Amino acid sequence: MESKLGIDFNKVAHARGIARKIADQVQGFVDGYTTVAVERTLCRLLGIDGVDGNAVPLPNVVVDELKDKNVLGEGVLFFLGNAVVATGLSPQEVAEQVADGKLDVTRIDICSQEQREAALKPYIDASISHIQANRQRRENYIATIGEGPKPYLYVIVATGNIYEDVVQAQAAARQGADIIAVIRTTGQSLLDYVPYGATTEGFGGTFATQENFRIMRKALDEVGEEVGRYIRLCNYCSGLCMPEIAVMGALEGLDVMLNDALYGILFRDINMQRTLVDQFMSRVINGFAGVIINTGEDNYLTTADAVEEAHTVLASDFINEQLALLAGLPEEQMGLGHAFEMDPMLENGFLYELAQAQMTREIFPRATLKYMPPTKFMTGNIFRGHIQDALFNMVGIWTSQGIQLLGMPTEAIHTPFMSDRYLSIENARYIFNNMRNIGDEVVFKEGGIIQNRAKLVLDKATVLLERIEQEGLFSALEKGIFADIKRPKNGGKGLDGVSAKGKNYWNPFIALMRKTVE
Repeated sequence: MESKLGIDFNKVAHARGIARKIADQVQGFVDGYTTVAVERTLCRLLGIDGVDGNAVPLPNVVVDELKDKNVLGEGVLFFLGNAVVATGLSPQEVAEQVADGKLDVTRIDICSQEQREAALKPYIDASISHIQANRQRRENYIATIGEGPKPYLYVIVATGNIYEDVVQAQAAARQGADIIAVIRTTGQSLLDYVPYGATTEGFGGTFATQENFRIMRKALDEVGEEVGRYIRLCNYCSGLCMPEIAVMGALEGLDVMLNDALYGILFRDINMQRTLVDQFMSRVINGFAGVIINTGEDNYLTTADAVEEAHTVLASDFINEQLALLAGLPEEQMGLGHAFEMDPMLENGFLYELAQAQMTREIFPRATLKYMPPTKFMTGNIFRGHIQDALFNMVGIWTSQGIQLLGMPTEAIHTPFMSDRYLSIENARYIFNNMRNIGDEVVFKEGGIIQNRAKLVLDKATVLLERIEQEGLFSALEKGIFADIKRPKNGGKGLDGVSAKGKNYWNPFIALMRKTVE
């Protein structure tokens, strides 16, 4: 690619190489550990679902028993395989027996690895086939009814009630939205279990459950056929249940997932060891399912200055790209995050924003980049807010972003009304149509403000990456390099759910899913 910004791609290659070394360091740690969330995910992949008499999810019942007996590191598949061989029961029936107190999977005679693999193979094959069928279904939909042009128009529903969410989501699709993101209820990222069934009460959002995913997927398929455009469904596989929610989304045909360990570490104080292990498994699943992931770099700028700390966003994008590649997730499925978050009173701020968006596009040419609207400096002035969103939309179409998360004129006042969403979609569609090919027509002044800004951010990001490589990502997070937030390696939520892998550990899904993607 010829750079409009005059970027030296040798420098880009150097930065990417450093990021790969950082990711390899992280992966070296990840490969040696498992977590309660990963093991619950494996339960779900074997078909275990439902709750016990106390409404505790059965995957939690099984995995918590292993954790309490200090044998989690041997892996849930070791114990379930032995149980299936010994009893002739299905994994679901084994889990129900455990929940009823009728079976202790840690006291069953150990059979051979070959026997365990043979016993579990039908359940493994069934889940792999199910996810593959969902991916094919999406591709068939797009091939037949089509989809909206990029940047995809991404809007939010967040009523707390899945059935009301359906009403609002279908209305948004009719208004022109391409992606519907169902915001999770406040605090769900800190729950170490996934609620069960359809839910009608939530605060600031709706619980992410498999049944809620199913309900919304069905609703969006219906409205997609009506409007003649495939509508993508987005949710959140972040937090303490990252891989579990990823697999639930894969089983129910979700298309986009917010999936970033760094966000959870920085903004939810989730232990970095726990969530980096969880992230790997979740991204393996998302890669296999054809799900676009959204990363959380844009959030750094809500706490740090968008001008001074722009290079931290780029550095994190480089690292997230490499972590995703290690999980087998293709570049086309990477919604690497960045944001339009500079103070609107800054002289030439628009030029800086344009420079950084173009820079991100040029450095990650195949990625489905996720561009976030101005939020930090939104006020009660809805007219100025609407103009800020318009400038954001201009940059989005100018620099060929992948996903445009639309801002709302009243977002600094109250939860936006459906009419506000309509205005936001109208704003974006108007600008995208009127400026469709502006990126092909306009070049940037050599040595001008835009080119110099992009080169400065790249240079500073490279220096930061070199520092992180020397210190390691864990140490960098402890020192508050990202978002000006410091987190301890051995602190935060969820650390007690991490366990070193034992000699019997077995997880065939990683190899199966990565092989299929490759």
